Amino acid sequence: MALKHRLIEAGFAAFRVSGLHRAVAPLTRGRGVILTFHRVRPFAPPTPGYAPNRLLEVEPDFFDAALALVRRLGFDFVSLAEARRRLVDGGPRFAAVTFDDGYRDTRDFALPILEKHAAPATVFFATGFLDRSARLWWLELEEALRRLDVATVAIDGRAVAVEARTPAEKTAAFERIYWALRARPEEELLAATGELARAAGVSSAEIAAELFMDWDEAAAFVERPLVAAGAHSRAHRMLAKGPKAEALAEMAGSKAALERRFGRAVEAFAYPVGDPTSAGRREFALAREAGFACAVTTRPGMLYAAHAAHLWALPRVSVNGMWQSLGDLESLLSGAPLLLWNRGRRVNVD
Repeated sequence: MALKHRLIEAGFAAFRVSGLHRAVAPLTRGRGVILTFHRVRPFAPPTPGYAPNRLLEVEPDFFDAALALVRRLGFDFVSLAEARRRLVDGGPRFAAVTFDDGYRDTRDFALPILEKHAAPATVFFATGFLDRSARLWWLELEEALRRLDVATVAIDGRAVAVEARTPAEKTAAFERIYWALRARPEEELLAATGELARAAGVSSAEIAAELFMDWDEAAAFVERPLVAAGAHSRAHRMLAKGPKAEALAEMAGSKAALERRFGRAVEAFAYPVGDPTSAGRREFALAREAGFACAVTTRPGMLYAAHAAHLWALPRVSVNGMWQSLGDLESLLSGAPLLLWNRGRRVNVD
């Protein structure tokens, strides 16, 4: 992962120095963009030097400046429903803001900034986070390693002990364990992180209660004029790793539960994790079958005319907390780095 970070930083630096992205932007920017956020809050890690999920959060001042930049670059802020319409029918270049998971700080810190910029947002709720029944395994892992000096975890049936005494060791341990488990079946991932959480006295339900909106809070939040609800499954499972019937139940079940509680149609779905190992052509077809008008991935990319034929496999641009730079965000929004990442393909659904 450190190598990946260095390569990304080198790519951003090349665009900053050359300015090439500005020259090619009229050709590469496309019709619009769907922006991905998770958390917006002041950065204050409990353990200085250890914040392995930092990529999932940006600070309020940067969020404010980022939205101002998006508008300055000529994007109209629109709802995801309007983005879908413009993608199909044409219209001015657009930006749709989305938030995954339903963190409480989306309401507390992001909403006032969205209102300042008159920017609609879709919040994708996992119903298991709202009722505290789903596992937050990546947060369990972070908190367990914060508390433990040595982490013993089972990977592919073999016990592995990892030193985690200093912030640097904890960060390295998180990276090692996270990516090793991400490659394994989800049941193994959940069992291993659950065992670590128990050893460290970490409760997923307590984490959810501290960080995520509950049903009542979410119902009140989506009453705000700029906020729309989307579905993010029930248990936040990587759908491609499970049976077809289970994946469909996760999608359709979350849609039905949210519609029943909020009293309004839920038309958009966000695939949990959302990368090619978590959502592929089978899941794209299932999202359509479940009754969603569109669905979004975490595959990086701008939106082009050809995406009108792939409404259940839409790419997004993740605003990563590791790179809170307006210059880097401007490069991304040119579309040029994303086309390079996708090897020249404007549509990536395979």
